[in-house]
Amino acid sequence: MSTTAPKVGFVSLGCPKATVDSERILTQLRMEGYEIVPTYEDADVVVVNTCGFIDSAKAESLDTIGEAIAENGKVIVTGCMGVNEGNIRDVHPSVLAVTGPQQYEQVVNAVHEVIPPKTDHDPFVDLVPPQGIKLTPRHYAYLKISEGCNHSCAFCIIPSMRGRLVSRPVGDVLSEAQRLVKAGVKEILVISQDTSAYGVDLKYKTDFWDGQPVKTRMKELCEALSSMGVWVRLHYVYPYPNVDDVIPLMAEGKLLPYLDIPFQHASPKVLKAMKRPAFEDKTLARIKKWRELCPELTIRSTFIVGFPGETEEDFQYLLDWLSEAQLDRVGCFQYSPVDGAPANDLGLEPVPDAIKQDRWERFMAHQQAISAARLQRKIGTVIEVLVDEVDHEGAVARSAADAPEIDGSVFIGDPSLQAGEKVRVRVIDADEYDLWAERV
Repeated sequence: MSTTAPKVGFVSLGCPKATVDSERILTQLRMEGYEIVPTYEDADVVVVNTCGFIDSAKAESLDTIGEAIAENGKVIVTGCMGVNEGNIRDVHPSVLAVTGPQQYEQVVNAVHEVIPPKTDHDPFVDLVPPQGIKLTPRHYAYLKISEGCNHSCAFCIIPSMRGRLVSRPVGDVLSEAQRLVKAGVKEILVISQDTSAYGVDLKYKTDFWDGQPVKTRMKELCEALSSMGVWVRLHYVYPYPNVDDVIPLMAEGKLLPYLDIPFQHASPKVLKAMKRPAFEDKTLARIKKWRELCPELTIRSTFIVGFPGETEEDFQYLLDWLSEAQLDRVGCFQYSPVDGAPANDLGLEPVPDAIKQDRWERFMAHQQAISAARLQRKIGTVIEVLVDEVDHEGAVARSAADAPEIDGSVFIGDPSLQAGEKVRVRVIDADEYDLWAERV
């Protein structure tokens, strides 16, 4: 009978949706008595959860697999890159197993084959916390509400990797959120491939939570989450008309006044070539209306420059649109062709790399000026922040306008604060991305 727990090393790459997949695998392994270790040398086997969205992410995934093989030798690969097993085995033929995203059972079974679980493990005694194993700090957590996506955007291979939209029952989602809050989570970040479409596949059917009927739909989900007394932040929201339904909840302080909307471009011609859903010329008018209803609203977005067929005129249209839209937080990628993406077969003229780089630099400079001006307006205001980390110099916190790892920070010169604490501060300075503040 084995007395020492078998040890698993785990590397999680990619987006928050992959982080949730990793947390689910780790929770299952811990329930079966495996110990999760932080170094290659201590592990009996290493699991690498990969990202396969764009070329740089694939390269990072392959490098990480190579490093794990060199340092440990026994490596199991899962995640989005696992959809094309051949691409991984061409570079790393010695990997023990390859599985795709959301294939939790296959990953756990692959671990069993390399190192069987302890025979004397008792899950009722060797406890896993009820909220499961989390990879984020204890005061915030990602809440995944669905898998997959029904869109067929020309630049994207997510539907081929993660499948069509499958929404989780709203009762399950809310019960998970409640467990997280009971475990001390102060901020819930709602994620999916397409948050606005939540429940479409289930025809918004009614489920039950806490003895009450709740529809499987974004607005009702948000209303129920808002009753839990924590920050609730929405990610990956397409601007369908139903987004208008959640703006009043933000105005009332029930949801964080924050929308993460992947606009991707503004030129009607480019958006049509990209096959983007729910995008038309009325977007600017809707942004204006949202801000009238909820002046505190922060809008973050991502854009792609250099999509095949993009002209200088299209790009200039995008810059003018940004001036008008006055978005708060913006990321930008240069288009890179992804194997299997429909954009490769559109027959449109590729944009030369030098022009892509030039447009990216102009885009970033243009938006930086907008973001900096919007942050300058916050100087002198009092805001609530959530502290992420503290050292001897002070605290790094986030406001309602800042999602972890992708947006800015609020720096407070007070080392007496605690991670996970919410405090009110007065903003005293700002640059293009971050704020400096003092406790009120």
